Amino acid sequence: MSSLQIGFSGLGVVVVLLALRVPIAFALGSVALVGMWLVRGPVAAFGALGSLTYDFAANWSLSAVPMFLLLGAIAYHTGFTNHLYSAARIWTNWMPGGLAVATNFASAGFSAMCGSSVATAAAMGRMAIPEMLDRGYDKALAAGTVAAAGTLGALIPPSVLFILYGWFSEEPIDKLLIAGIFPGLLTAFMYALMIVTRCTANPALAPKVHIENTKTEKWRALKPVWPIPALIIVVIGSIYGGVATPTEAGAFGAFAAMVIAALQNRLTWPVISESVMDALRTSGSILLIAISAILLTRFLAVSGVPSFLSGMVVEWGIGDVYLVLAMALVYIVLGMFLDPIGLMLLTLPVFLPIFQAAHIDLIWLGVLVVKFLEIGVLTPPVGLNVFVVKQVAGDRIALTTVFRGIFWFLACEVVVIFLLITFPSISVFLPGLM
Repeated sequence: MSSLQIGFSGLGVVVVLLALRVPIAFALGSVALVGMWLVRGPVAAFGALGSLTYDFAANWSLSAVPMFLLLGAIAYHTGFTNHLYSAARIWTNWMPGGLAVATNFASAGFSAMCGSSVATAAAMGRMAIPEMLDRGYDKALAAGTVAAAGTLGALIPPSVLFILYGWFSEEPIDKLLIAGIFPGLLTAFMYALMIVTRCTANPALAPKVHIENTKTEKWRALKPVWPIPALIIVVIGSIYGGVATPTEAGAFGAFAAMVIAALQNRLTWPVISESVMDALRTSGSILLIAISAILLTRFLAVSGVPSFLSGMVVEWGIGDVYLVLAMALVYIVLGMFLDPIGLMLLTLPVFLPIFQAAHIDLIWLGVLVVKFLEIGVLTPPVGLNVFVVKQVAGDRIALTTVFRGIFWFLACEVVVIFLLITFPSISVFLPGLM
């Protein structure tokens, strides 16, 4: 069996193992080690296990991951989101579907501190779903809004997915983080437009809440929200202005969150302990999967699979749009079964050489990859955000109702992806100014 045949056979074995629900890290790592053993021998296989693991774990840019996760954990455990949702609700209650719109934009604001789709959906779901249901909102609309708005955490910086993509693609992580701002905001506004349109056409989806708030009350509601913009300025402003690297910005953000929480008498030892443990657990899981993906990347490289595929693309002259559509199909199908980080790290070793050979902007491509991964956490049968919302809602909402509620948001995603493909400047304009 040739090296190329071993490489493609290894990819097939990975797919089979994942279909059998084998943990992603074990599936990728074991296939990579056995594959390198067959191609290069045991010395090369175990040598790669030692050197690649150290080189990856010791990489400075990846230390941004635990910093951003710690920032999000502190913001969550200290309750910064409570005032954010209350303010958004007061400012949008005049709109059709005002509570759903408030949930949508509050999720966007929380995403700018958190960087995690799951954490955003869980935090906003605990506050927004009970209130929307108590006000007579349609269950599918309420659950779908929280599940879909939670995905904004993958696009709006800080984003763990962009950090890992930047490490694999060797693109500047700071530019990737900034590239997600406009697509994230576009998605949030598209969601809001769809909610308002649907609730205008069918008022029964969201009964009008007759609450009159004076201008003074509206402005007063914004006062407790000041930690949110402060943290956004510290993180995004320092990155965009070139004052700090993503790692430094994450550290500054986590430290600023602790200082703000201390000033508000919210920083207790249980909060610190829970926040640190949450960040450590998530960081450990991410790094274990990433190390396994690095080993798989080396295995594929020595077997010649990426070179073969990229050469085939150049020889056939496949257009950029067809390549992107093919990638979208792969991500959407696999996204039905795999978690976003595992899916991205599984596919990048195959896709990146192909798109590099086609001379496609990898920052623009990174935004599309994250967008496709967003859709994956919403689609059945394994929509991660859907299950998070179901867990938060408990017996008040059925799982099928949550899946039914995300249909309209998936339609919005199709429109957003079309705009991102047609107008790449939406993604690359801000990074181009840095």
